[in-house]
Amino acid sequence: MRVLIVLLMISPALVWAQSSEVKPDELGIEVLVGERETPPYVGEMLMITIRGMYHRHVTRETLVQPDLEGFNWTQLGPDIWGEERIRGQKVKILERRMALYPVRAGTLTIGSFAHRLTLTDEQDDWFDHEIRTAPVTIKVLPIPAEAKDDWWFPASRLRISDQWSNAPDQLQPGEGVLRILHLEAVGATPEMIPPMPELTSPSALIFPHPEKRLVELSPDGPVTHAFWRWTIRPTNGTSAIVEPLTVRYFDTVGRVLREASISAQRVSYGDVTPAQQSNAAPPDAFRLPGIASLILGVAVFGGGIFAILHGHRFAGGLGLRRFRILDPDYRALFRAARHGDRSALRKAAIALLRDDAKREGRAAMLKDFDTNIFGKDASEPDLQAFARAFARGTRVKTYG
Repeated sequence: MRVLIVLLMISPALVWAQSSEVKPDELGIEVLVGERETPPYVGEMLMITIRGMYHRHVTRETLVQPDLEGFNWTQLGPDIWGEERIRGQKVKILERRMALYPVRAGTLTIGSFAHRLTLTDEQDDWFDHEIRTAPVTIKVLPIPAEAKDDWWFPASRLRISDQWSNAPDQLQPGEGVLRILHLEAVGATPEMIPPMPELTSPSALIFPHPEKRLVELSPDGPVTHAFWRWTIRPTNGTSAIVEPLTVRYFDTVGRVLREASISAQRVSYGDVTPAQQSNAAPPDAFRLPGIASLILGVAVFGGGIFAILHGHRFAGGLGLRRFRILDPDYRALFRAARHGDRSALRKAAIALLRDDAKREGRAAMLKDFDTNIFGKDASEPDLQAFARAFARGTRVKTYG
């Protein structure tokens, strides 16, 4: 019984006994290519794992990567060391996962990875030893003919979210809205994402922002996040339709070309509602008793005299607009111009677009104003000159 216990205690030491002789089954390394039914296309992700098995103690190690000619590549995280039990014995395991992207069609070769090791002998002295993977040959197909005229974008999964800074159909007068399209592509690196498209609308001013691209690593390969951003504002004072977008990509799982469509979107101000005709009968006339009737009569008479003396007559809100000093929107326009507040000036100008008589000219002026501020050749405009021209409804090209 004692002999058995002693043998059990020393057996692990026997397994890991060191010597200057390295047997073929003590160390090994190989390249494992992810299983697939068809060869990859140019630019399609190819997953590989470099896996080493070590029955000996390793003092130091360096895994040397070949040039990988014909491939772009990315390493999916740091090397992972662990232990597995193989045929009843614990074995040290090394794994490195990589994503390769072939850059040309034909037969490509994944060269040998060299693992340079420092081992120990019977005297605990160090000595160097190297093991290598066998080369692996890969067949790569050219880009499909039906996709040659488009941006070639292979991905195992594509998800697109359409986000807005606030409700696009409930904007405040003069307000713009930020639209963000977030693309999440699995199996794609940042440079594989198509360029940010041009967002168009026949009746909106659209300012594109620089796109952003980020990448994270996952067991399924690189995951790239692209953010496309635009600021949108209707130019007619009411509403605008933003045209739809389409992103084409190659589904590497389904082995088919697909289209992801982003539908058109209406962008409008919250108080823009279709005019509705009422079929209800007008309310019955009523009389104010006594002194109230007298007060109302005096007020109406005085208002009529005021209008006659000034050569105008009142017609609800539009009549009031003819007296700029009485109109809060005109006052806000000139006050913002005096204070140099461009944001308040635009809000007041949008509110004044409700004056149907001059809407077309004023909308064009506001578009020129925004282009002058936010365009490529932006400059600081003369706000007071713009306010005077806008109030008259007379379009001028510049306000600087």
